[in-house]
Amino acid sequence: MGTVVDDAASVEFHAFFERHYAELSRLAHLLTGEADAADDLAADALLALWHRWDRVRAADHPVAYARGVVANLARTRIRSAVRERRRISLFWSQREEKTENPDVADVVDVQAALRRLPFRKRACVVLRHAFDLSEKDTAAALGVSVGTVKSQTSKGMAELQRLLGPKAAPLRMHRAMARTGDAVGRDR
Repeated sequence: MGTVVDDAASVEFHAFFERHYAELSRLAHLLTGEADAADDLAADALLALWHRWDRVRAADHPVAYARGVVANLARTRIRSAVRERRRISLFWSQREEKTENPDVADVVDVQAALRRLPFRKRACVVLRHAFDLSEKDTAAALGVSVGTVKSQTSKGMAELQRLLGPKAAPLRMHRAMARTGDAVGRDR
């Protein structure tokens, strides 16, 4: 199934990889809430891009395409994890595992709140607020309309405000997502 790629394309892909790997890993981390899986998802996405590099490099927005691949892989991972949890719950008694501590740092609170959002809302909020993408770029990354981005972001932020508290949510969100990105970026 291998595609023969010339040296120029190889150099171009390597530069793309170096420029965007950390960002794609951060996106995967924020979408899944799993730091350990973030590197794997980013690597899998870049491998998929490499196999289609001739088409990707000709695209108008290769980074948006890459973000979309990461988002789809994250969605698949989350769905798989949900199915696995359902299978396990059939065999084991269910216990409540809420460990909310009012002294927990904002980052942990925001990440927990993000995990409670449905995937599309979470993806829109993360791309718009953590990555400062425009509505148009977010729509391109997720393969949805700008109107969908607007509505999902608005609904997602409203849900986060409900979960985090109406006055604290926007400030906590902004600071926590910035810290999450910094922490993820330093690990790379």
